[in-house]
Amino acid sequence: MPNTLVECVPNFSEGRDAAKVDAIVEAMKIPGVYLLDREMDADHNRCVITLVGERDAIQEAAIRGVGKAAELIDLTRHQGAHPRMGAADVIPFIPIEGVTIEDCVAMARHVGAQIAERFDIPVYLYEAAATSPQRQNLENIRRGQFEGIRDEIATNPARKPDFGAPRVHPTAGATVVGARKFLIAYNVFLNTADVEIAKKIAKAVRFSSGGLRFVKGSGFMVRGLAQVSMNLTDFEQTPIHRVFEFVKREAARYGVVPVSSEIVGLIPKLALEQAAEWFLQVENFDSSLILENRLAAVMGGKIAVGGLRAGVEPFIEQLAAPTATPGGGSASAAAGAMAAGLAHMVASMSRGKKAYLQFTNELNEAIGRLTTLREDLKAAIDADAESYNTVMKAYKAAREAADGTRLINSALQQATTVPLGVAERSAEVAHIARALTPITNPNMGSDLTTAAALARAATEGALANVNINLGSMKAETPDEREFLSAARERVSAIESLKS
Repeated sequence: MPNTLVECVPNFSEGRDAAKVDAIVEAMKIPGVYLLDREMDADHNRCVITLVGERDAIQEAAIRGVGKAAELIDLTRHQGAHPRMGAADVIPFIPIEGVTIEDCVAMARHVGAQIAERFDIPVYLYEAAATSPQRQNLENIRRGQFEGIRDEIATNPARKPDFGAPRVHPTAGATVVGARKFLIAYNVFLNTADVEIAKKIAKAVRFSSGGLRFVKGSGFMVRGLAQVSMNLTDFEQTPIHRVFEFVKREAARYGVVPVSSEIVGLIPKLALEQAAEWFLQVENFDSSLILENRLAAVMGGKIAVGGLRAGVEPFIEQLAAPTATPGGGSASAAAGAMAAGLAHMVASMSRGKKAYLQFTNELNEAIGRLTTLREDLKAAIDADAESYNTVMKAYKAAREAADGTRLINSALQQATTVPLGVAERSAEVAHIARALTPITNPNMGSDLTTAAALARAATEGALANVNINLGSMKAETPDEREFLSAARERVSAIESLKS
Protein backbone atom coordinates (compact mmCIF):
# COMPACT_ATOMS: atom_id res chain seq x y z
CA MET A 1 0.00 0.00 0.00
CA PRO A 2 1.31 3.50 -0.80
CA ASN A 3 2.49 5.73 2.06
CA THR A 4 -0.29 8.17 1.23
CA LEU A 5 -3.77 7.22 0.14
CA VAL A 6 -6.40 9.75 -0.87
CA GLU A 7 -9.93 9.25 -2.12
CA CYS A 8 -11.38 11.53 -4.79
CA VAL A 9 -15.08 11.40 -5.74
CA PRO A 10 -15.62 13.68 -8.75
CA ASN A 11 -19.22 14.30 -9.81
CA PHE A 12 -19.76 14.96 -13.52
CA SER A 13 -22.90 16.32 -15.16
CA GLU A 14 -23.51 13.31 -17.39
CA GLY A 15 -25.60 10.28 -16.44
CA ARG A 16 -27.10 9.16 -19.76
CA ASP A 17 -24.29 8.77 -22.27
CA ALA A 18 -22.09 5.85 -21.17
CA ALA A 19 -19.53 6.58 -23.90
CA LYS A 20 -18.84 10.04 -22.49
CA VAL A 21 -18.48 8.68 -18.98
CA ASP A 22 -16.13 5.96 -20.29
CA ALA A 23 -13.97 8.64 -21.89
CA ILE A 24 -13.81 10.70 -18.69
CA VAL A 25 -12.87 7.64 -16.63
CA GLU A 26 -10.23 6.67 -19.18
CA ALA A 27 -8.69 10.13 -18.96
CA MET A 28 -8.25 9.69 -15.21
CA LYS A 29 -6.49 6.33 -15.47
CA ILE A 30 -2.88 7.05 -14.63
CA PRO A 31 -0.33 5.02 -12.63
CA GLY A 32 -0.97 5.19 -8.89
CA VAL A 33 -4.73 5.79 -9.25
CA TYR A 34 -7.38 3.09 -8.97
CA LEU A 35 -11.04 3.12 -9.95
CA LEU A 36 -13.22 1.84 -7.10
CA ASP A 37 -16.70 2.62 -8.38
CA ARG A 38 -18.76 4.44 -10.98
CA GLU A 39 -22.44 5.33 -10.71
CA MET A 40 -24.64 6.77 -13.47
CA ASP A 41 -28.14 8.12 -12.89
CA ALA A 42 -30.22 9.12 -15.90
CA ASP A 43 -32.85 10.98 -13.88
CA HIS A 44 -30.25 13.08 -12.09
CA ASN A 45 -28.19 13.14 -15.33
CA ARG A 46 -25.08 12.80 -13.23
CA CYS A 47 -22.31 10.32 -12.61
CA VAL A 48 -20.20 9.79 -9.52
CA ILE A 49 -16.72 8.31 -9.94
CA THR A 50 -14.81 7.00 -6.92
CA LEU A 51 -11.02 6.97 -7.20
CA VAL A 52 -8.29 6.24 -4.71
CA GLY A 53 -4.59 6.76 -5.12
CA GLU A 54 -1.36 8.36 -4.06
CA ARG A 55 -1.42 12.05 -3.29
CA ASP A 56 0.40 13.40 -6.37
CA ALA A 57 -1.14 10.96 -8.85
CA ILE A 58 -4.74 11.48 -7.82
CA GLN A 59 -4.42 15.25 -8.17
CA GLU A 60 -3.34 14.89 -11.78
CA ALA A 61 -6.10 12.34 -12.42
CA ALA A 62 -8.74 14.76 -11.16
CA ILE A 63 -7.35 17.58 -13.32
CA ARG A 64 -7.41 15.40 -16.43
CA GLY A 65 -10.97 14.30 -15.69
CA VAL A 66 -12.09 17.92 -15.56
CA GLY A 67 -10.41 18.61 -18.88
CA LYS A 68 -12.07 15.67 -20.60
CA ALA A 69 -15.47 16.61 -19.15
CA ALA A 70 -15.06 20.13 -20.49
CA GLU A 71 -14.52 18.65 -23.98
CA LEU A 72 -17.56 16.39 -23.88
CA ILE A 73 -20.28 18.02 -21.75
CA ASP A 74 -22.26 21.09 -22.80
CA LEU A 75 -24.18 22.57 -19.87
CA THR A 76 -26.24 24.76 -22.17
CA ARG A 77 -27.91 21.52 -23.32
CA HIS A 78 -27.86 19.68 -20.00
CA GLN A 79 -31.02 18.92 -18.06
CA GLY A 80 -31.50 16.70 -15.02
CA ALA A 81 -33.05 16.52 -11.58
CA HIS A 82 -29.80 17.22 -9.74
CA PRO A 83 -28.50 20.79 -9.37
CA ARG A 84 -25.31 21.49 -11.34
CA MET A 85 -22.95 24.35 -12.13
CA GLY A 86 -20.17 22.63 -14.05
CA ALA A 87 -19.44 19.83 -16.47
CA ALA A 88 -17.14 18.66 -13.69
CA ASP A 89 -19.44 19.80 -10.93
CA VAL A 90 -17.65 19.02 -7.69
CA ILE A 91 -14.23 17.47 -6.92
CA PRO A 92 -13.74 16.52 -3.25
CA PHE A 93 -10.57 15.03 -1.76
CA ILE A 94 -10.91 12.75 1.28
CA PRO A 95 -8.06 11.54 3.53
CA ILE A 96 -7.75 7.76 3.78
CA GLU A 97 -4.25 6.66 4.86
CA GLY A 98 -1.19 8.68 5.87
CA VAL A 99 -2.95 11.92 4.93
CA THR A 100 -4.76 14.53 7.00
CA ILE A 101 -7.63 16.81 6.09
CA GLU A 102 -5.09 19.64 5.98
CA ASP A 103 -3.16 17.73 3.31
CA CYS A 104 -6.34 17.45 1.29
CA VAL A 105 -6.95 21.20 1.62
CA ALA A 106 -3.53 21.83 0.07
CA MET A 107 -4.36 19.37 -2.69
CA ALA A 108 -7.69 21.05 -3.39
CA ARG A 109 -6.00 24.44 -3.76
CA HIS A 110 -3.37 23.06 -6.10
CA VAL A 111 -5.95 21.29 -8.25
CA GLY A 112 -8.20 24.36 -8.32
CA ALA A 113 -5.38 26.57 -9.52
CA GLN A 114 -4.44 24.06 -12.23
CA ILE A 115 -8.01 23.70 -13.50
CA ALA A 116 -8.33 27.45 -13.90
CA GLU A 117 -4.93 27.75 -15.58
CA ARG A 118 -5.22 24.80 -17.98
CA PHE A 119 -8.87 24.95 -19.00
CA ASP A 120 -10.01 28.53 -18.26
CA ILE A 121 -12.70 27.19 -15.91
CA PRO A 122 -13.36 29.25 -12.77
CA VAL A 123 -13.00 27.30 -9.53
CA TYR A 124 -14.59 27.72 -6.11
CA LEU A 125 -13.24 26.08 -2.95
CA TYR A 126 -15.64 24.47 -0.48
CA GLU A 127 -15.88 22.52 2.80
CA ALA A 128 -12.52 22.42 4.67
CA ALA A 129 -10.77 24.22 1.78
CA ALA A 130 -13.24 27.14 1.72
CA THR A 131 -11.78 30.63 1.83
CA SER A 132 -14.80 32.01 3.68
CA PRO A 133 -17.50 30.55 5.97
CA GLN A 134 -20.17 31.26 3.33
CA ARG A 135 -18.43 28.89 0.93
CA GLN A 136 -18.11 25.92 3.23
CA ASN A 137 -21.56 24.76 2.16
CA LEU A 138 -21.72 23.57 -1.45
CA GLU A 139 -25.34 24.64 -1.80
CA ASN A 140 -24.40 28.27 -1.16
CA ILE A 141 -21.86 28.22 -3.98
CA ARG A 142 -24.12 26.37 -6.42
CA ARG A 143 -27.22 28.49 -5.78
CA GLY A 144 -28.82 29.45 -9.09
CA GLN A 145 -26.89 26.67 -10.82
CA PHE A 146 -24.97 27.20 -14.07
CA GLU A 147 -27.34 29.82 -15.45
CA GLY A 148 -27.47 31.90 -12.26
CA ILE A 149 -23.73 31.92 -11.81
CA ARG A 150 -23.20 32.74 -15.49
CA ASP A 151 -25.39 35.82 -15.12
CA GLU A 152 -23.82 37.11 -11.86
CA ILE A 153 -20.18 36.03 -11.77
CA ALA A 154 -18.85 39.21 -13.36
CA THR A 155 -20.94 41.70 -11.35
CA ASN A 156 -21.64 40.12 -7.94
CA PRO A 157 -18.56 40.16 -5.64
CA ALA A 158 -19.99 37.17 -3.73
CA ARG A 159 -19.69 35.15 -6.95
CA LYS A 160 -16.00 35.91 -7.53
CA PRO A 161 -14.18 32.58 -8.01
CA ASP A 162 -11.20 31.56 -5.90
CA PHE A 163 -9.24 30.73 -9.05
CA GLY A 164 -9.67 31.98 -12.60
CA ALA A 165 -11.32 34.93 -14.26
CA PRO A 166 -14.84 36.05 -13.23
CA ARG A 167 -16.54 34.38 -16.19
CA VAL A 168 -17.87 30.87 -16.61
CA HIS A 169 -16.59 28.56 -19.30
CA PRO A 170 -19.17 28.85 -22.11
CA THR A 171 -20.10 25.16 -22.00
CA ALA A 172 -18.28 23.67 -19.00
CA GLY A 173 -19.44 26.27 -16.46
CA ALA A 174 -17.56 26.40 -13.17
CA THR A 175 -16.14 23.74 -10.87
CA VAL A 176 -16.09 23.36 -7.09
CA VAL A 177 -13.06 21.70 -5.47
CA GLY A 178 -12.67 20.91 -1.81
CA ALA A 179 -11.55 18.69 1.04
CA ARG A 180 -13.90 16.88 3.36
CA LYS A 181 -14.41 13.83 5.48
CA PHE A 182 -15.98 10.73 4.01
CA LEU A 183 -19.49 11.47 2.74
CA ILE A 184 -22.24 8.90 2.33
CA ALA A 185 -24.63 9.61 -0.53
CA TYR A 186 -27.80 7.92 0.74
CA ASN A 187 -31.22 7.91 -0.91
CA VAL A 188 -34.54 6.55 0.38
CA PHE A 189 -37.36 5.66 -2.04
CA LEU A 190 -40.98 6.07 -0.89
CA ASN A 191 -44.06 4.14 -2.00
CA THR A 192 -45.53 7.21 -3.62
CA ALA A 193 -45.10 9.25 -6.78
CA ASP A 194 -45.87 12.46 -4.89
CA VAL A 195 -42.52 14.26 -4.97
CA GLU A 196 -43.87 16.99 -2.68
CA ILE A 197 -43.89 14.47 0.18
CA ALA A 198 -40.23 13.68 -0.47
CA LYS A 199 -39.43 17.40 -0.44
CA LYS A 200 -41.23 17.87 2.90
CA ILE A 201 -39.37 14.95 4.44
CA ALA A 202 -36.06 16.25 3.07
CA LYS A 203 -36.77 19.65 4.63
CA ALA A 204 -37.44 17.98 7.97
CA VAL A 205 -34.32 15.82 7.94
CA ARG A 206 -31.71 18.29 6.67
CA PHE A 207 -29.77 20.35 9.16
CA SER A 208 -30.15 23.68 7.35
CA SER A 209 -33.90 23.68 8.07
CA GLY A 210 -33.78 22.31 11.61
CA GLY A 211 -33.18 18.60 11.07
CA LEU A 212 -30.31 16.25 11.86
CA ARG A 213 -26.76 17.58 12.12
CA PHE A 214 -24.47 16.62 9.23
CA VAL A 215 -27.36 15.80 6.89
CA LYS A 216 -28.20 17.53 3.61
CA GLY A 217 -31.35 16.57 1.77
CA SER A 218 -33.60 17.21 -1.22
CA GLY A 219 -36.65 15.57 -2.75
CA PHE A 220 -36.70 14.24 -6.32
CA MET A 221 -38.74 12.05 -8.66
CA VAL A 222 -36.54 9.09 -9.63
CA ARG A 223 -37.64 6.03 -11.56
CA GLY A 224 -41.29 6.85 -10.98
CA LEU A 225 -40.99 7.10 -7.18
CA ALA A 226 -40.49 9.99 -4.79
CA GLN A 227 -36.94 9.93 -3.46
CA VAL A 228 -35.43 11.58 -0.40
CA SER A 229 -31.86 12.22 -1.59
CA MET A 230 -29.33 12.89 1.17
CA ASN A 231 -25.64 13.47 1.82
CA LEU A 232 -24.40 12.39 5.26
CA THR A 233 -21.32 14.53 5.85
CA ASP A 234 -20.24 12.96 9.16
CA PHE A 235 -21.71 9.48 9.57
CA GLU A 236 -19.87 8.93 12.86
CA GLN A 237 -21.79 11.73 14.55
CA THR A 238 -25.06 11.31 12.64
CA PRO A 239 -25.14 7.60 11.74
CA ILE A 240 -27.04 6.20 8.79
CA HIS A 241 -29.48 4.15 10.88
CA ARG A 242 -30.62 7.28 12.70
CA VAL A 243 -31.23 9.00 9.37
CA PHE A 244 -33.27 6.08 8.04
CA GLU A 245 -35.42 5.95 11.17
CA PHE A 246 -36.01 9.71 10.96
CA VAL A 247 -37.13 9.46 7.33
CA LYS A 248 -39.35 6.47 8.17
CA ARG A 249 -41.02 8.38 11.00
CA GLU A 250 -41.58 11.49 8.89
CA ALA A 251 -42.96 9.39 6.02
CA ALA A 252 -45.56 7.90 8.36
CA ARG A 253 -46.98 11.39 8.91
CA TYR A 254 -47.99 11.44 5.26
CA GLY A 255 -49.23 7.85 5.13
CA VAL A 256 -46.27 6.49 3.16
CA VAL A 257 -43.35 4.19 3.95
CA PRO A 258 -39.83 3.62 2.60
CA VAL A 259 -39.73 0.81 0.07
CA SER A 260 -35.95 0.72 -0.40
CA SER A 261 -32.79 2.75 -0.04
CA GLU A 262 -29.58 3.04 -2.03
CA ILE A 263 -25.96 3.98 -1.56
CA VAL A 264 -24.45 6.08 -4.35
CA GLY A 265 -20.76 5.32 -4.51
CA LEU A 266 -19.18 3.54 -1.54
CA ILE A 267 -19.86 3.34 2.19
CA PRO A 268 -17.35 2.77 5.01
CA LYS A 269 -17.61 -0.57 6.77
CA LEU A 270 -17.84 1.27 10.07
CA ALA A 271 -21.16 2.80 9.02
CA LEU A 272 -22.66 -0.63 8.46
CA GLU A 273 -21.18 -1.89 11.73
CA GLN A 274 -22.89 1.00 13.51
CA ALA A 275 -26.21 0.14 11.87
CA ALA A 276 -25.84 -3.53 12.79
CA GLU A 277 -25.05 -2.67 16.40
CA TRP A 278 -28.04 -0.34 16.66
CA PHE A 279 -30.64 -2.57 15.03
CA LEU A 280 -29.42 -5.76 16.75
CA GLN A 281 -28.92 -4.02 20.12
CA VAL A 282 -25.69 -5.95 20.77
CA GLU A 283 -24.26 -5.29 24.24
CA ASN A 284 -20.68 -4.00 24.47
CA PHE A 285 -20.25 -4.27 20.72
CA ASP A 286 -16.81 -3.56 19.29
CA SER A 287 -15.66 -3.84 15.68
CA SER A 288 -12.93 -6.28 16.73
CA LEU A 289 -15.70 -8.81 17.44
CA ILE A 290 -16.23 -9.13 13.68
CA LEU A 291 -14.30 -12.13 12.36
CA GLU A 292 -13.03 -10.42 9.19
CA ASN A 293 -11.87 -7.37 11.15
CA ARG A 294 -9.94 -9.52 13.60
CA LEU A 295 -8.37 -11.54 10.78
CA ALA A 296 -7.36 -8.39 8.89
CA ALA A 297 -5.81 -6.91 12.01
CA VAL A 298 -3.85 -10.06 12.80
CA MET A 299 -2.73 -10.70 9.22
CA GLY A 300 -1.81 -7.04 8.75
CA GLY A 301 0.27 -6.93 11.90
CA LYS A 302 -2.02 -4.52 13.76
CA ILE A 303 -2.70 -7.18 16.39
CA ALA A 304 0.30 -9.28 17.27
CA VAL A 305 -0.39 -12.95 17.84
CA GLY A 306 2.81 -13.16 19.85
CA GLY A 307 1.88 -10.30 22.17
CA LEU A 308 1.43 -6.53 22.08
CA ARG A 309 5.16 -5.88 21.94
CA ALA A 310 5.41 -7.46 18.49
CA GLY A 311 2.85 -4.99 17.19
CA VAL A 312 4.41 -1.77 18.50
CA GLU A 313 8.08 -2.75 18.35
CA PRO A 314 8.62 -2.01 14.61
CA PHE A 315 7.53 1.61 15.06
CA ILE A 316 9.74 2.06 18.13
CA GLU A 317 12.70 0.66 16.23
CA GLN A 318 11.99 3.02 13.34
CA LEU A 319 12.08 5.92 15.81
CA ALA A 320 15.42 4.68 17.14
CA ALA A 321 16.98 4.31 13.70
CA PRO A 322 19.54 6.97 12.61
CA THR A 323 17.15 8.53 10.08
CA ALA A 324 15.26 11.80 10.26
CA THR A 325 11.86 10.15 9.83
CA PRO A 326 9.85 9.07 11.64
CA GLY A 327 10.74 11.63 14.29
CA GLY A 328 9.21 13.71 17.01
CA GLY A 329 6.23 14.75 14.90
CA SER A 330 5.23 11.16 14.17
CA ALA A 331 5.84 10.19 17.80
CA SER A 332 3.59 13.05 18.93
CA ALA A 333 0.82 11.91 16.60
CA ALA A 334 1.19 8.33 17.87
CA ALA A 335 1.02 9.48 21.48
CA GLY A 336 -2.12 11.47 20.73
CA ALA A 337 -3.70 8.46 19.01
CA MET A 338 -2.90 6.22 21.99
CA ALA A 339 -4.42 8.82 24.32
CA ALA A 340 -7.60 8.87 22.26
CA GLY A 341 -7.68 5.08 22.25
CA LEU A 342 -7.36 4.85 26.05
CA ALA A 343 -10.07 7.45 26.65
CA HIS A 344 -12.31 5.66 24.13
CA MET A 345 -11.81 2.38 25.99
CA VAL A 346 -12.79 3.90 29.35
CA ALA A 347 -15.90 5.57 27.92
CA SER A 348 -16.95 2.40 26.09
CA MET A 349 -16.59 0.22 29.19
CA SER A 350 -18.70 2.60 31.26
CA ARG A 351 -21.40 3.16 28.65
CA GLY A 352 -24.46 0.99 29.23
CA LYS A 353 -23.55 0.14 32.82
CA LYS A 354 -26.33 0.78 35.33
CA ALA A 355 -24.28 3.20 37.43
CA TYR A 356 -23.63 5.46 34.43
CA LEU A 357 -26.90 5.32 32.51
CA GLN A 358 -27.58 8.98 33.30
CA PHE A 359 -24.42 9.85 31.37
CA THR A 360 -25.29 7.88 28.23
CA ASN A 361 -25.54 10.94 25.97
CA GLU A 362 -22.23 12.36 27.18
CA LEU A 363 -20.49 9.00 26.78
CA ASN A 364 -21.92 8.48 23.29
CA GLU A 365 -20.73 11.93 22.25
CA ALA A 366 -17.26 11.33 23.69
CA ILE A 367 -16.96 7.92 22.00
CA GLY A 368 -17.97 9.34 18.63
CA ARG A 369 -15.56 12.26 18.85
CA LEU A 370 -12.67 10.15 20.16
CA THR A 371 -13.13 7.74 17.25
CA THR A 372 -12.67 10.59 14.78
CA LEU A 373 -9.72 12.06 16.68
CA ARG A 374 -8.00 8.69 16.89
CA GLU A 375 -8.28 8.10 13.15
CA ASP A 376 -7.04 11.60 12.33
CA LEU A 377 -4.05 11.24 14.66
CA LYS A 378 -3.15 7.82 13.24
CA ALA A 379 -3.16 9.33 9.75
CA ALA A 380 -0.87 12.11 10.95
CA ILE A 381 1.86 9.61 11.94
CA ASP A 382 2.75 9.03 8.30
CA ALA A 383 1.64 12.48 7.15
CA ASP A 384 4.20 14.17 9.40
CA ALA A 385 7.05 12.08 8.02
CA GLU A 386 5.82 12.73 4.48
CA SER A 387 5.69 16.49 5.05
CA TYR A 388 9.27 16.47 6.38
CA ASN A 389 10.43 14.62 3.27
CA THR A 390 8.64 17.23 1.15
CA VAL A 391 10.56 20.01 2.91
CA MET A 392 13.87 18.27 2.22
CA LYS A 393 12.95 17.89 -1.46
CA ALA A 394 12.00 21.57 -1.61
CA TYR A 395 15.36 22.68 -0.21
CA LYS A 396 17.15 20.60 -2.86
CA ALA A 397 14.93 21.86 -5.69
CA ALA A 398 15.31 25.47 -4.52
CA ARG A 399 19.02 25.47 -5.38
CA GLU A 400 18.21 25.47 -9.07
CA ALA A 401 14.78 27.15 -9.09
CA ALA A 402 14.10 30.82 -9.68
CA ASP A 403 11.31 30.72 -7.12
CA GLY A 404 13.24 28.72 -4.54
CA THR A 405 11.96 30.65 -1.53
CA ARG A 406 8.36 30.09 -2.61
CA LEU A 407 8.98 26.35 -2.96
CA ILE A 408 10.50 26.15 0.51
CA ASN A 409 7.75 28.23 2.10
CA SER A 410 5.06 26.10 0.48
CA ALA A 411 6.65 22.93 1.86
CA LEU A 412 7.12 24.51 5.29
CA GLN A 413 3.46 25.50 5.35
CA GLN A 414 2.48 21.86 4.85
CA ALA A 415 5.04 20.73 7.45
CA THR A 416 3.49 23.24 9.86
CA THR A 417 -0.12 22.38 9.14
CA VAL A 418 0.23 18.69 10.03
CA PRO A 419 1.65 19.16 13.57
CA LEU A 420 -0.77 22.05 14.13
CA GLY A 421 -3.59 19.61 13.54
CA VAL A 422 -1.93 17.07 15.85
CA ALA A 423 -1.61 19.67 18.61
CA GLU A 424 -5.24 20.76 18.27
CA ARG A 425 -6.57 17.21 18.28
CA SER A 426 -4.33 16.09 21.13
CA ALA A 427 -5.36 19.07 23.25
CA GLU A 428 -8.99 18.12 22.59
CA VAL A 429 -8.28 14.51 23.63
CA ALA A 430 -6.79 15.76 26.91
CA HIS A 431 -9.89 17.89 27.47
CA ILE A 432 -12.23 14.92 26.83
CA ALA A 433 -10.16 12.67 29.11
CA ARG A 434 -10.53 15.15 31.94
CA ALA A 435 -14.28 15.48 31.31
CA LEU A 436 -14.71 11.69 31.42
CA THR A 437 -13.22 11.36 34.93
CA PRO A 438 -16.40 12.10 36.93
CA ILE A 439 -18.75 10.11 34.66
CA THR A 440 -16.84 6.83 34.24
CA ASN A 441 -15.72 3.95 36.43
CA PRO A 442 -13.26 5.36 39.04
CA ASN A 443 -11.34 2.07 38.92
CA MET A 444 -10.22 3.13 35.44
CA GLY A 445 -8.94 6.49 36.62
CA SER A 446 -5.33 5.51 35.98
CA ASP A 447 -6.19 4.88 32.32
CA LEU A 448 -7.60 8.40 31.98
CA THR A 449 -4.58 9.82 33.79
CA THR A 450 -2.33 8.06 31.28
CA ALA A 451 -4.49 9.28 28.39
CA ALA A 452 -4.31 12.88 29.58
CA ALA A 453 -0.53 12.68 30.08
CA LEU A 454 0.02 11.21 26.62
CA ALA A 455 -2.22 13.86 25.08
CA ARG A 456 -0.33 16.66 26.82
CA ALA A 457 2.99 15.24 25.62
CA ALA A 458 1.63 14.97 22.09
CA THR A 459 0.48 18.58 22.21
CA GLU A 460 3.84 19.84 23.47
CA GLY A 461 5.81 17.85 20.92
CA ALA A 462 3.64 18.92 18.01
CA LEU A 463 3.81 22.60 19.02
CA ALA A 464 7.61 22.36 19.17
CA ASN A 465 7.59 21.24 15.53
CA VAL A 466 5.20 24.03 14.60
CA ASN A 467 7.37 26.71 16.15
CA ILE A 468 10.53 25.42 14.44
CA ASN A 469 8.84 25.47 11.04
CA LEU A 470 7.31 28.90 11.56
CA GLY A 471 10.72 30.24 12.52
CA SER A 472 12.18 28.90 9.27
CA MET A 473 9.64 30.60 7.01
CA LYS A 474 10.41 33.82 5.19
CA ALA A 475 7.06 35.49 4.69
CA GLU A 476 7.44 37.57 1.54
CA THR A 477 3.94 37.53 0.03
CA PRO A 478 0.56 38.51 1.48
CA ASP A 479 -0.55 34.88 1.43
CA GLU A 480 2.55 33.78 3.31
CA ARG A 481 2.12 36.52 5.91
CA GLU A 482 -1.53 35.55 6.27
CA PHE A 483 -0.55 31.92 6.84
CA LEU A 484 1.95 32.89 9.54
CA SER A 485 -0.61 35.04 11.30
CA ALA A 486 -3.31 32.37 11.18
CA ALA A 487 -0.91 29.68 12.39
CA ARG A 488 0.18 31.78 15.35
CA GLU A 489 -3.45 32.42 16.25
CA ARG A 490 -4.07 28.67 16.24
CA VAL A 491 -1.02 28.13 18.47
CA SER A 492 -2.38 30.71 20.93
CA ALA A 493 -5.76 28.99 20.95
CA ILE A 494 -4.11 25.65 21.73
CA GLU A 495 -2.10 27.22 24.56
CA SER A 496 -5.27 28.68 26.07
CA LEU A 497 -7.01 25.29 25.83
CA LYS A 498 -4.10 23.66 27.66
CA SER A 499 -4.48 26.07 30.55
